[in-house]
Amino acid sequence: MTVGEPLPHPHLLLQLDVLRDKALAADSLNALAFSMANDPYQLLPYHQALVFASHDRSQELLAVSGLARPTEDSPYLVWLKCASRWVAEQVPAEEPVWLSLESSAPPEDIGQGWHEWWPAGLWCIPIQDGETRLGMLLLLMDEPPPAMLRQQIGGLARTWAYCWRTLTRRKRLGHKHLNRRNLLLGAMIALGILLIPVRQTALAPAQIVSRQAQIISSPIDGVIAQIHVRPNQPIAAGTLLLSLDETTLRSRSEVLSKEVAVADAELLAASQRAFDNPQSKNELTLLEGRAQQRRAELAAVQAQLRRTQVLAPRAGVAVFSDPNDWLGKPVVTGERIMQVADPAQPAMQIQLAVADAIALEPGAEVTLFLTAYPLNPLKGKILETSYQARPSEEGVVAYRLLASVEDQPEHARLGLHGTAKLYSGRVMLGYYLLRRPLATLRAWSGW
Repeated sequence: MTVGEPLPHPHLLLQLDVLRDKALAADSLNALAFSMANDPYQLLPYHQALVFASHDRSQELLAVSGLARPTEDSPYLVWLKCASRWVAEQVPAEEPVWLSLESSAPPEDIGQGWHEWWPAGLWCIPIQDGETRLGMLLLLMDEPPPAMLRQQIGGLARTWAYCWRTLTRRKRLGHKHLNRRNLLLGAMIALGILLIPVRQTALAPAQIVSRQAQIISSPIDGVIAQIHVRPNQPIAAGTLLLSLDETTLRSRSEVLSKEVAVADAELLAASQRAFDNPQSKNELTLLEGRAQQRRAELAAVQAQLRRTQVLAPRAGVAVFSDPNDWLGKPVVTGERIMQVADPAQPAMQIQLAVADAIALEPGAEVTLFLTAYPLNPLKGKILETSYQARPSEEGVVAYRLLASVEDQPEHARLGLHGTAKLYSGRVMLGYYLLRRPLATLRAWSGW
């Protein structure tokens, strides 16, 4: 400022100070652009303010005064993309420029939009970082700004440029820091975690069974007449377990008894006639064979009658379903009806699904969490594994495993169900987590 020039009004300086403080308080480029578009209105009334960010030869609209977020597909903003490029060409230097419709002579398409949307002139304030154009503030006005404001706006523009550069650099450095160092560090940490050795485990349904259990099956074809024991009832050796219906066999036995009596009578009569009639001697052999046949048939039926009473072969506990489900049910020879199990030798019977199968050897550790006693798990080791997977009662193809129960706990009662956790060798955490996805991908792709 030279000697003789009027001093700026204190109120103007205070307003400029307030605008600088608001610019310095902005925490993002969008917040700074919003302040540039709306806060100068108290200093210089205008119709509209537009803030653009310069990218090579294109201009990006950041803020419009009075709008929180402009609608990008409006006709005005579509025209504004072309008009902003033309305006940027009219402001080559660092100093603000006043453009009017009459003096600037814009192209026809831009001039038509100017007539429709803009007032008589616009004040273009470039935001410069040295020789680099950061952005541009356009104030749409009817008249040029006062000369005193033109002299003082340069300091405010430099404050805007400083804040703009700082916020842009912070964002760029933040992205660079995130995209390189942090991502590299995160990848290394993730790789290190995936290489941590962990024990490979699998979960499978299981139940408590007896290692010494004998199957009780039907000795003959027939119909179950009565079950003499209850499920889970302790029994001694020789206890009557069940009876088969004897009606048919007893009728057959009575008929054969009478046939045996008839055959014996015929044989006796032929023997008496053989003394006087030589022809009767020839019938003795035939009648004797027929009598022996009837006796053999009667003995076979009587043997079957004795087998209708099924006795317990050993002491233990009767394991079977509801007795009412068996009464009157036809059974065939060898059909399983119940088990006689020794409760003093419990074991875990595990159904390991094929999809969850892991490498297990006899002696591998097992922990069984019973549904009835979830806080008292049972420990054990694998005793045997099936060679071939078969469908279970739930229809899931699974391997059958048998494991011991250590320490003979009291709550290891036959028939209890739970979930068994099987332990195998140590593998990397990455393999542990990706084993099933990799197996599925390999099955799907054939790789």
